[in-house]
Amino acid sequence: MRGDGDHRGADSPLVSRRVLLAAGGAVLLAGTAAAVAGERGSPAHATAGRAGVPSRPGGARSAASPPARHAALTRHRLRPPRRAQPRLAYGEAMHTVDDGPKVVALTIDDGPSPVYTPQVLAILRRYGVIASFSMIGRNAAAFPGVAREVAAAGHMIVNHTWNHDNLGYMPAVAVQDEISRATDAIHTATGDRPGMFRAPYGVWPPAVFGYCARAGLTPLAWSVDPRDWSRPGVRAIVRDIESDTRTGSIILEHDGGGNRSQTVAALKIWLPRLLEAGYQFTIP
Repeated sequence: MRGDGDHRGADSPLVSRRVLLAAGGAVLLAGTAAAVAGERGSPAHATAGRAGVPSRPGGARSAASPPARHAALTRHRLRPPRRAQPRLAYGEAMHTVDDGPKVVALTIDDGPSPVYTPQVLAILRRYGVIASFSMIGRNAAAFPGVAREVAAAGHMIVNHTWNHDNLGYMPAVAVQDEISRATDAIHTATGDRPGMFRAPYGVWPPAVFGYCARAGLTPLAWSVDPRDWSRPGVRAIVRDIESDTRTGSIILEHDGGGNRSQTVAALKIWLPRLLEAGYQFTIP
């Protein structure tokens, strides 16, 4: 066991080196503390972790962070402050949002899908965008882990019936069962109960509005439909969204119900373009 260093005099070279190292360490610590204080005082740090905004796992930027060419889009990470939506008259569904100039909403239907939902989540995370996922109950029951990933990322989950059947052909009791079963499945998977409902195919029979009113569900429709479910091609999806989107638009896309590779590919194109054009995203 070495102990000779403990008995050296104050004038020894070792002590001098220790004094110099201690002084240098103090300067380094002071500089680090100042840098941290400056970062904490920046607007980006002050808004990070705000309620409803997902933070990057681990808190630190990794090699998976957006490329430098997308750095300008980080200002869109936070959605604008929510404003109270206008009260809907009985028998009406929400087709637009009212959160200010160039504010829109993205809604994604028919999941969760173990294949396409994680890809959509990765793109949204990359650009700091919050969306609404209209989930089919049986899919949430089949893939509860994926449903939890959506909720954990801070996105809103909407009831989209248990089986995605056309409610216009159902009696009122069957309509109620379709909606309530989906609510139960989503609650079991995520721990949350949806506050909004979207009717499959945009079919809104009176029985749907009646049950939504009793269950406290806000009917949610859309105003921009690129018909991505029909797989018209990536270019067509991008073109329709870019040409039809304006202040207040509710954009419809799909992460389930079939092959959604075109939807994913198109999302990588039109989403950063809308952000660069000054659009911001909110939830209904």
